Amino acid sequence: MSSLFLRGLSHTAAASCLLLLCACSEVPAQPLPSPSTAQADTPVTPTAVEPVLSFEQWRSLLRSDAIAAGIAAELFDRAFAGVSPNPDVLAADSSQPEFTRPVWEYLDGAVSPSRIAQGRSLLEQHRASLSRIEQRYAVDDEVLVAIWGLESNFGSNIGNHSVIRSLATLAFQGRRQAFWRSQLLAVLQILQHGDISPERLVGSWAGAMGQTQFMPTTYNQHAVDFDGDGRRDLWNSPVDALASAAHYLQASGWQQDQPWGFEVKLPERFDYSLADPDNRRSLAEWFALGISPMGPTGSGLRQTSSATLLLPAGHRGPAFLLLNNFRSILKYNNSTSYALAIGLLADGLRGGAGVKASWPRGERQLGRSERIELQERLARNGLEPGPADGIIGANTRKAVRAFQQLQGQPADGYPNHQLLELLRQR
Repeated sequence: MSSLFLRGLSHTAAASCLLLLCACSEVPAQPLPSPSTAQADTPVTPTAVEPVLSFEQWRSLLRSDAIAAGIAAELFDRAFAGVSPNPDVLAADSSQPEFTRPVWEYLDGAVSPSRIAQGRSLLEQHRASLSRIEQRYAVDDEVLVAIWGLESNFGSNIGNHSVIRSLATLAFQGRRQAFWRSQLLAVLQILQHGDISPERLVGSWAGAMGQTQFMPTTYNQHAVDFDGDGRRDLWNSPVDALASAAHYLQASGWQQDQPWGFEVKLPERFDYSLADPDNRRSLAEWFALGISPMGPTGSGLRQTSSATLLLPAGHRGPAFLLLNNFRSILKYNNSTSYALAIGLLADGLRGGAGVKASWPRGERQLGRSERIELQERLARNGLEPGPADGIIGANTRKAVRAFQQLQGQPADGYPNHQLLELLRQR
């Protein structure tokens, strides 16, 4: 729902519509990356919002809207007792690191041997519950444990921010205030449901909650009480957290016993421009082009399955064919690096050997100011990379690919310093 539409509604009507959408949407609400998994390759634009109302006035209006939407007045007052804006949350919301970690460094930490070992131990420890979860939701248990590991280090790092204070800060003064307001109203629903008390409601600075880091609207749609104690407790019950993640992936189209993807070897003189997320082909078609798996792919693999080709570090690095389950992971967290880490960690829990091809570890990543310069220079050459915001998205990669083709280079869509220097020379 657009912010323009929301501005046209009264505070009460906006709250009611948002609560209704949270309860009825058929598309799972996408949780934001938690601090442990947020990718620096998608920097945010700091646009400090100067509030028109004081925080007390804003809270009074919110209280009226919440009560009109069915939230008990006593609960609202208890949840907001002593709450004030948190400047640390605003700083985190507008942080823009100049330099980012390469994908291989991120994967080194996300899929470390110690994390794989701990995950395997927890797989055995929770084997009975995971089997029941898999029977109910048809989601592979290794993927659930991988999400558990990346989102909260298997429950050891769920965040210590007051979720009410964080979301109130963002809804009052942050970017995308309508979105944060919807999350805040959803949190009040969670409290009214009785799953947790206001005093124990903690999470990330962005309001992601529990051992699987659900945003409040996602929680209301997909959190489940799988251990049968009468509460959907994603903070203290690993079983509830894992089952809730399974419910979410099931709603996101997860296909049981199908791989997320697998590493492949490309033939010589391969057309790297085919590594485009919009270029979906059957596995049989990819294999006919000379692409071959670099390891086991799973017994349930179907030649008719649709896949895309990913070159996360350009043509000098590993290559992967991605299937529909990769897209399901992206609905959980819309970061290619994150989804790749989940897939590789799940493979590691099954005994997989990890990535076989070498990463271009000697290559430095473009800084944010360099990425903006790259986009500006691509635009000057008529290649339409989109806004010069430092975010290397689909449009920028298409523009890079077009420039590489003009230069007679491998058109992998991967920007590096050599490409930027060529643009500077033009």
